[in-house]
Amino acid sequence: MLSFFKKLFLKREEENQENPMKKFLVTGLGNIGPKYHDTRHNIGFKILDALTKEEDLTFETKKLGDITTYKFKGRTLILLKPNTYMNLSGKAVRYWLEKEKVPLENLLVITDDINLTFGTIRVKAKGSAGGHNGLKDIEAQLNTSKYSRFRFGVGAEFSKGRQVDYVLGEWNAEEEAAMPERLEKGIALIKSFATAGLTNTMNTFNGK
Repeated sequence: MLSFFKKLFLKREEENQENPMKKFLVTGLGNIGPKYHDTRHNIGFKILDALTKEEDLTFETKKLGDITTYKFKGRTLILLKPNTYMNLSGKAVRYWLEKEKVPLENLLVITDDINLTFGTIRVKAKGSAGGHNGLKDIEAQLNTSKYSRFRFGVGAEFSKGRQVDYVLGEWNAEEEAAMPERLEKGIALIKSFATAGLTNTMNTFNGK
């Protein structure tokens, strides 16, 4: 029979072995560099920056992106900002999914969406890229469109042929004023995804 201390040691070892189902990869999409910092296309970066600031975390530049780890209610959230530029986001997502052995169902991608009015939130379990180059590359790299995405509405206040200028443009004064509350909602959504699951998160946050 194992001694009491041996059993205690083994129990602690088991607890220290991370359950992959409690590990998540939360990827915010955007472009690196000060030129893009406050643009609509970078809302994925902006939400992760808000979360790390709130929790006093620091990003570290590693392979294919800036990474930090957030521990929350027994879950491990790996926060990723790819440094590959938007159009090659999938390379970073695939690398960190594989490296950290995160199940595909525990991937959440945060992206801008011109088909939603400013600040509108929509969480989906799958879907088309909808013309978004970052999502297109993730789908190509993962060979599936069945991954969770958190779409943040940026509106479509642009004239014909001006879409690129619009998404690479900066927020207007009204949007900036509303942003803190929207960022708080985004942070709450990420925490809900990791703890309450996708379906509950969709029911709680979609359209809010």
